[in-house]
Amino acid sequence: MFQGTFDLETATPIDATALSDVLFERGIYWASGRSGLVDLVAAHKWFNLAALKGRKDAVALRQEVAGQMSDAEIAAAQREARAWVSAH
Repeated sequence: MFQGTFDLETATPIDATALSDVLFERGIYWASGRSGLVDLVAAHKWFNLAALKGRKDAVALRQEVAGQMSDAEIAAAQREARAWVSAH
């Protein structure tokens, strides 16, 4: 867990395209089980969001993950992605 501080006065903004990379990495995180748990719903959500932000390779990975999911799981991932977009 992070236990440092952020100095917002000296912080520099990230490139606008970096967001798609972060979203894509979150998809990889959940699809690969780096946390010790594979969560296909979360992986689909993050790949979907990365694809919406322009990561073309996220589309293929989202489809691959969806091939292992039920329709209900895909619907849940889509709802979570829409909720994230609404919140951000």
